[in-house]
Amino acid sequence: MSLFLCVDCGGSKTSAVIADRSGTILGRALGDAVRVAVSNALKTCVSPPSINPISLPPNTELFASAWFGISGVDSPAASTNASIALSALLGIPMGPRLVVANDTHLLAAPLRLHPDIKHAIAAIGGTGSCVVSFQHEPSGMLSELARTGGWGWILGDEGGGFHVGRETMRQMMYDAARSSLGMEPSPPSSLKAKVLERFGIQGVENAPEVLPVVHLPEPSLTAETAATVPSYLLVAREKRLSQLAPLVFEAAFKDKDPFALNVLRICAGGLADQIAMLCREPGEDQSVKPRAVEAKETVLCYGGSLVGIEDYRELVNEALAEKGHVFKYVEFVDDAAAVGAVGLASLGIGLGGK
Repeated sequence: MSLFLCVDCGGSKTSAVIADRSGTILGRALGDAVRVAVSNALKTCVSPPSINPISLPPNTELFASAWFGISGVDSPAASTNASIALSALLGIPMGPRLVVANDTHLLAAPLRLHPDIKHAIAAIGGTGSCVVSFQHEPSGMLSELARTGGWGWILGDEGGGFHVGRETMRQMMYDAARSSLGMEPSPPSSLKAKVLERFGIQGVENAPEVLPVVHLPEPSLTAETAATVPSYLLVAREKRLSQLAPLVFEAAFKDKDPFALNVLRICAGGLADQIAMLCREPGEDQSVKPRAVEAKETVLCYGGSLVGIEDYRELVNEALAEKGHVFKYVEFVDDAAAVGAVGLASLGIGLGGK
Protein backbone atom coordinates (compact mmCIF):
# COMPACT_ATOMS: atom_id res chain seq x y z
CA MET A 1 0.00 0.00 0.00
CA SER A 2 1.06 3.60 -0.53
CA LEU A 3 0.10 5.32 2.69
CA PHE A 4 1.69 8.45 4.11
CA LEU A 5 1.69 8.84 7.87
CA CYS A 6 2.20 12.03 9.84
CA VAL A 7 2.17 12.08 13.64
CA ASP A 8 2.14 15.22 15.77
CA CYS A 9 3.45 14.31 19.23
CA GLY A 10 2.80 17.34 21.44
CA GLY A 11 3.11 17.79 25.16
CA SER A 12 -0.45 16.71 25.92
CA LYS A 13 -1.67 14.62 22.97
CA THR A 14 -0.57 12.54 19.98
CA SER A 15 -2.39 13.01 16.67
CA ALA A 16 -1.90 10.60 13.76
CA VAL A 17 -3.15 11.27 10.21
CA ILE A 18 -2.83 8.95 7.20
CA ALA A 19 -3.17 10.07 3.57
CA ASP A 20 -3.00 8.28 0.23
CA ARG A 21 -0.74 9.26 -2.65
CA SER A 22 -3.29 11.82 -3.92
CA GLY A 23 -3.27 13.61 -0.56
CA THR A 24 -6.73 12.39 0.46
CA ILE A 25 -6.92 11.79 4.21
CA LEU A 26 -8.02 8.22 4.87
CA GLY A 27 -7.66 7.92 8.63
CA ARG A 28 -6.94 9.88 11.76
CA ALA A 29 -6.91 9.31 15.49
CA LEU A 30 -5.84 10.82 18.79
CA GLY A 31 -4.09 8.91 21.52
CA ASP A 32 -1.82 9.20 24.52
CA ALA A 33 0.92 7.24 22.75
CA VAL A 34 2.19 6.76 19.19
CA ARG A 35 1.24 3.07 19.04
CA VAL A 36 -2.36 3.77 20.08
CA ALA A 37 -2.84 6.74 17.75
CA VAL A 38 -1.33 5.06 14.68
CA SER A 39 -3.06 1.69 15.15
CA ASN A 40 -6.44 3.43 15.54
CA ALA A 41 -5.83 5.68 12.53
CA LEU A 42 -5.08 2.60 10.44
CA LYS A 43 -8.50 1.01 11.09
CA THR A 44 -10.18 2.80 8.17
CA CYS A 45 -7.15 2.51 5.87
CA VAL A 46 -6.99 -1.26 5.52
CA SER A 47 -9.23 -3.38 3.31
CA PRO A 48 -11.66 -4.35 4.62
CA PRO A 49 -11.86 -1.67 7.34
CA SER A 50 -11.17 -3.01 10.81
CA ILE A 51 -13.20 -2.58 13.97
CA ASN A 52 -10.20 -3.26 16.16
CA PRO A 53 -6.91 -1.32 16.16
CA ILE A 54 -4.31 -2.62 13.71
CA SER A 55 -1.40 -4.41 15.35
CA LEU A 56 2.02 -2.83 15.03
CA PRO A 57 4.44 -3.48 13.51
CA PRO A 58 2.28 -4.40 10.48
CA ASN A 59 2.86 -7.76 8.80
CA THR A 60 2.95 -6.03 5.41
CA GLU A 61 4.66 -2.83 4.27
CA LEU A 62 1.87 -0.30 4.70
CA PHE A 63 3.67 3.04 4.70
CA ALA A 64 5.54 4.61 1.83
CA SER A 65 6.94 7.15 4.30
CA ALA A 66 6.24 8.73 7.69
CA TRP A 67 6.87 12.11 9.25
CA PHE A 68 6.99 12.54 13.04
CA GLY A 69 7.00 15.91 14.75
CA ILE A 70 7.86 15.29 18.39
CA SER A 71 7.92 17.85 21.18
CA GLY A 72 11.28 17.72 22.96
CA VAL A 73 13.25 16.23 20.04
CA ASP A 74 15.75 19.06 19.84
CA SER A 75 19.03 17.35 19.01
CA PRO A 76 20.43 14.85 16.46
CA ALA A 77 20.89 12.30 19.24
CA ALA A 78 17.26 12.58 20.35
CA SER A 79 16.11 12.28 16.74
CA THR A 80 18.22 9.17 16.16
CA ASN A 81 16.99 7.47 19.34
CA ALA A 82 13.37 8.15 18.42
CA SER A 83 13.95 7.00 14.83
CA ILE A 84 15.29 3.63 15.97
CA ALA A 85 12.20 2.96 18.08
CA LEU A 86 9.76 4.21 15.43
CA SER A 87 11.46 2.23 12.67
CA ALA A 88 10.88 -0.96 14.64
CA LEU A 89 7.29 0.02 15.49
CA LEU A 90 6.22 0.83 11.92
CA GLY A 91 8.41 -1.49 9.87
CA ILE A 92 9.93 1.48 8.00
CA PRO A 93 13.71 1.33 7.55
CA MET A 94 15.88 4.11 8.88
CA GLY A 95 16.56 6.65 6.15
CA PRO A 96 14.71 9.18 3.98
CA ARG A 97 11.36 7.39 4.28
CA LEU A 98 11.27 8.06 8.05
CA VAL A 99 11.57 11.70 9.08
CA VAL A 100 11.76 12.45 12.81
CA ALA A 101 12.12 16.05 13.97
CA ASN A 102 10.80 18.60 16.43
CA ASP A 103 7.07 19.33 16.22
CA THR A 104 7.77 22.84 14.91
CA HIS A 105 8.77 21.23 11.59
CA LEU A 106 5.16 20.22 11.01
CA LEU A 107 3.99 23.78 11.51
CA ALA A 108 6.19 24.96 8.64
CA ALA A 109 4.45 22.62 6.17
CA PRO A 110 2.31 25.50 4.70
CA LEU A 111 5.52 26.82 3.13
CA ARG A 112 4.97 24.24 0.38
CA LEU A 113 1.70 26.01 -0.49
CA HIS A 114 3.51 29.26 -1.34
CA PRO A 115 5.90 28.68 -4.26
CA ASP A 116 6.79 32.38 -4.42
CA ILE A 117 8.77 32.23 -1.16
CA LYS A 118 11.29 29.81 0.34
CA HIS A 119 11.32 30.69 4.06
CA ALA A 120 8.98 30.02 6.97
CA ILE A 121 8.98 30.73 10.69
CA ALA A 122 7.03 28.34 12.90
CA ALA A 123 5.97 29.85 16.23
CA ILE A 124 4.47 27.63 18.91
CA GLY A 125 2.49 29.36 21.63
CA GLY A 126 0.75 26.87 23.90
CA THR A 127 1.67 25.89 27.44
CA GLY A 128 5.23 26.72 26.39
CA SER A 129 6.74 28.42 23.35
CA CYS A 130 9.35 27.81 20.68
CA VAL A 131 10.25 29.55 17.40
CA VAL A 132 12.09 27.95 14.47
CA SER A 133 12.93 29.21 10.97
CA PHE A 134 13.07 26.98 7.88
CA GLN A 135 14.15 26.99 4.26
CA HIS A 136 12.43 25.11 1.43
CA GLU A 137 15.04 22.98 -0.31
CA PRO A 138 14.95 21.97 -4.02
CA SER A 139 14.28 18.39 -2.87
CA GLY A 140 10.97 19.53 -1.40
CA MET A 141 12.08 18.97 2.18
CA LEU A 142 12.39 21.69 4.80
CA SER A 143 15.73 22.41 6.43
CA GLU A 144 16.02 24.16 9.76
CA LEU A 145 17.86 27.47 9.74
CA ALA A 146 17.74 28.73 13.33
CA ARG A 147 15.71 28.48 16.52
CA THR A 148 15.10 30.15 19.84
CA GLY A 149 12.94 29.33 22.84
CA GLY A 150 11.73 25.90 23.82
CA TRP A 151 13.77 26.21 27.01
CA GLY A 152 11.00 25.25 29.43
CA TRP A 153 9.21 27.20 32.12
CA ILE A 154 12.24 27.88 34.29
CA LEU A 155 14.30 29.52 31.56
CA GLY A 156 11.78 30.83 29.08
CA ASP A 157 8.45 29.95 27.44
CA GLU A 158 7.79 33.61 26.66
CA GLY A 159 4.30 34.09 25.29
CA GLY A 160 3.11 30.67 26.48
CA GLY A 161 0.68 29.70 29.20
CA PHE A 162 3.20 29.67 32.02
CA HIS A 163 4.42 33.15 31.05
CA VAL A 164 0.83 34.42 31.06
CA GLY A 165 0.24 33.11 34.58
CA ARG A 166 3.60 34.34 35.87
CA GLU A 167 3.14 37.80 34.35
CA THR A 168 -0.32 38.04 35.91
CA MET A 169 1.16 37.45 39.34
CA ARG A 170 4.07 39.82 38.68
CA GLN A 171 1.73 42.63 37.68
CA MET A 172 -0.42 42.00 40.75
CA MET A 173 2.69 42.25 42.92
CA TYR A 174 3.72 45.48 41.16
CA ASP A 175 0.28 46.92 41.95
CA ALA A 176 0.69 45.90 45.60
CA ALA A 177 4.08 47.64 45.68
CA ARG A 178 2.59 50.83 44.23
CA SER A 179 -0.15 50.69 46.84
CA SER A 180 2.48 50.43 49.61
CA LEU A 181 3.94 53.69 48.33
CA GLY A 182 0.61 55.42 48.73
CA MET A 183 0.22 55.83 44.98
CA GLU A 184 -3.16 56.10 43.30
CA PRO A 185 -4.81 52.67 43.35
CA SER A 186 -5.20 50.74 40.12
CA PRO A 187 -8.68 50.43 38.62
CA PRO A 188 -10.77 47.41 39.73
CA SER A 189 -9.93 44.24 37.83
CA SER A 190 -12.12 41.19 37.31
CA LEU A 191 -8.97 39.13 36.71
CA LYS A 192 -7.37 40.02 40.04
CA ALA A 193 -10.52 39.01 41.87
CA LYS A 194 -10.73 35.68 39.99
CA VAL A 195 -7.08 34.83 40.64
CA LEU A 196 -7.33 35.54 44.37
CA GLU A 197 -10.58 33.62 44.60
CA ARG A 198 -8.90 30.65 42.92
CA PHE A 199 -6.26 30.63 45.64
CA GLY A 200 -8.74 31.18 48.48
CA ILE A 201 -7.65 34.75 49.28
CA GLN A 202 -10.17 37.45 50.08
CA GLY A 203 -9.62 41.10 49.14
CA VAL A 204 -7.32 42.58 46.50
CA GLU A 205 -5.37 44.34 49.25
CA ASN A 206 -4.25 40.89 50.41
CA ALA A 207 -2.70 39.97 47.06
CA PRO A 208 0.82 39.37 48.55
CA GLU A 209 -0.65 36.43 50.47
CA VAL A 210 -0.62 34.53 47.18
CA LEU A 211 3.18 34.29 47.21
CA PRO A 212 3.39 31.32 49.60
CA VAL A 213 0.74 29.54 47.52
CA VAL A 214 2.83 29.96 44.35
CA HIS A 215 6.08 28.78 45.94
CA LEU A 216 4.92 25.93 48.20
CA PRO A 217 6.19 22.56 46.93
CA GLU A 218 3.75 19.78 46.13
CA PRO A 219 2.85 18.00 49.39
CA SER A 220 3.35 14.27 49.90
CA LEU A 221 -0.14 13.04 50.64
CA THR A 222 -2.12 9.89 51.21
CA ALA A 223 -5.52 9.43 49.59
CA GLU A 224 -7.17 10.36 52.89
CA THR A 225 -5.27 13.60 53.50
CA ALA A 226 -5.47 14.75 49.85
CA ALA A 227 -9.18 15.44 50.28
CA THR A 228 -8.41 18.14 52.85
CA VAL A 229 -5.82 20.02 50.74
CA PRO A 230 -6.85 22.81 48.32
CA SER A 231 -6.85 21.58 44.72
CA TYR A 232 -4.29 24.17 43.57
CA LEU A 233 -1.68 22.62 45.87
CA LEU A 234 -2.14 19.19 44.31
CA VAL A 235 -0.65 20.25 40.97
CA ALA A 236 2.98 20.98 40.09
CA ARG A 237 4.07 24.50 40.96
CA GLU A 238 4.44 25.59 37.34
CA LYS A 239 0.88 24.47 36.59
CA ARG A 240 -0.45 26.68 39.37
CA LEU A 241 0.57 29.53 37.11
CA SER A 242 -0.02 28.08 33.64
CA GLN A 243 -3.57 27.08 34.63
CA LEU A 244 -4.35 30.77 35.20
CA ALA A 245 -4.13 31.44 31.44
CA PRO A 246 -7.83 30.73 30.69
CA LEU A 247 -8.83 33.24 33.39
CA VAL A 248 -6.57 35.87 31.84
CA PHE A 249 -7.92 35.36 28.32
CA GLU A 250 -11.52 35.46 29.51
CA ALA A 251 -10.92 38.66 31.47
CA ALA A 252 -9.05 40.32 28.59
CA PHE A 253 -11.26 39.45 25.63
CA LYS A 254 -14.66 38.87 27.23
CA ASP A 255 -14.67 41.20 30.23
CA LYS A 256 -12.44 43.79 28.47
CA ASP A 257 -10.37 44.04 31.66
CA PRO A 258 -7.52 46.54 31.02
CA PHE A 259 -5.28 44.80 33.57
CA ALA A 260 -5.66 41.43 31.84
CA LEU A 261 -5.18 42.96 28.41
CA ASN A 262 -1.95 44.58 29.56
CA VAL A 263 -0.70 41.21 30.80
CA LEU A 264 -1.39 39.64 27.41
CA ARG A 265 0.29 42.52 25.55
CA ILE A 266 3.44 41.93 27.60
CA CYS A 267 3.34 38.18 26.91
CA ALA A 268 2.58 38.64 23.22
CA GLY A 269 5.52 41.02 23.07
CA GLY A 270 7.73 38.29 24.51
CA LEU A 271 6.73 35.87 21.76
CA ALA A 272 7.17 38.61 19.17
CA ASP A 273 10.72 39.22 20.46
CA GLN A 274 11.55 35.55 19.83
CA ILE A 275 10.13 35.67 16.30
CA ALA A 276 11.95 38.92 15.57
CA MET A 277 15.23 37.39 16.73
CA LEU A 278 15.16 35.06 13.73
CA CYS A 279 14.42 37.91 11.32
CA ARG A 280 16.69 40.41 9.65
CA GLU A 281 15.97 43.95 10.74
CA PRO A 282 14.69 46.21 7.95
CA GLY A 283 17.78 47.52 6.16
CA GLU A 284 20.14 45.34 8.22
CA ASP A 285 23.31 44.07 6.56
CA GLN A 286 22.85 40.36 5.77
CA SER A 287 26.33 39.59 7.08
CA VAL A 288 25.21 40.52 10.62
CA LYS A 289 22.79 37.57 10.79
CA PRO A 290 23.53 35.38 7.76
CA ARG A 291 20.84 32.79 8.55
CA ALA A 292 18.11 35.30 9.40
CA VAL A 293 15.04 35.64 7.15
CA GLU A 294 13.19 38.70 5.87
CA ALA A 295 9.62 38.89 7.14
CA LYS A 296 8.33 40.38 3.88
CA GLU A 297 9.47 37.20 2.05
CA THR A 298 8.42 34.67 4.71
CA VAL A 299 5.30 32.84 5.90
CA LEU A 300 4.71 32.97 9.67
CA CYS A 301 3.02 29.74 10.82
CA TYR A 302 1.43 29.79 14.26
CA GLY A 303 0.57 26.68 16.24
CA GLY A 304 -0.60 26.04 19.79
CA SER A 305 -3.60 26.63 22.01
CA LEU A 306 -2.85 30.24 22.97
CA VAL A 307 -2.01 31.56 19.50
CA GLY A 308 -5.07 29.64 18.31
CA ILE A 309 -7.03 32.54 19.81
CA GLU A 310 -7.21 35.14 17.05
CA ASP A 311 -7.21 38.16 19.37
CA TYR A 312 -3.97 36.98 20.95
CA ARG A 313 -2.36 36.34 17.56
CA GLU A 314 -3.24 39.88 16.61
CA LEU A 315 -1.41 41.18 19.68
CA VAL A 316 1.70 39.27 18.56
CA ASN A 317 1.33 40.56 14.99
CA GLU A 318 0.94 44.13 16.24
CA ALA A 319 4.10 43.80 18.34
CA LEU A 320 5.97 42.45 15.30
CA ALA A 321 4.73 45.29 13.09
CA GLU A 322 5.97 47.82 15.64
CA LYS A 323 9.42 46.26 15.21
CA GLY A 324 9.14 46.55 11.43
CA HIS A 325 8.44 42.86 10.75
CA VAL A 326 5.36 42.40 8.55
CA PHE A 327 5.16 38.89 7.13
CA LYS A 328 4.07 38.16 3.56
CA TYR A 329 1.78 35.40 4.78
CA VAL A 330 0.46 34.58 8.26
CA GLU A 331 -1.28 31.29 8.95
CA PHE A 332 -2.57 29.38 11.96
CA VAL A 333 -2.08 25.62 11.67
CA ASP A 334 -4.75 23.95 13.77
CA ASP A 335 -4.19 20.45 12.37
CA ALA A 336 -0.45 20.06 11.89
CA ALA A 337 -0.62 16.29 11.38
CA ALA A 338 -3.08 16.66 8.49
CA VAL A 339 -1.04 19.39 6.81
CA GLY A 340 2.06 17.24 7.25
CA ALA A 341 0.46 14.09 5.80
CA VAL A 342 -0.77 15.92 2.71
CA GLY A 343 2.62 17.59 2.27
CA LEU A 344 4.39 14.25 2.62
CA ALA A 345 2.14 12.68 -0.02
CA SER A 346 2.92 15.56 -2.39
CA LEU A 347 6.61 14.67 -2.19
CA GLY A 348 5.95 10.99 -2.92
CA ILE A 349 8.94 9.80 -0.90
CA GLY A 350 9.03 6.01 -0.92
CA LEU A 351 7.24 5.70 -4.26
CA GLY A 352 8.91 4.74 -7.50
CA GLY A 353 12.38 4.80 -5.99
CA LYS A 354 12.03 8.29 -4.54
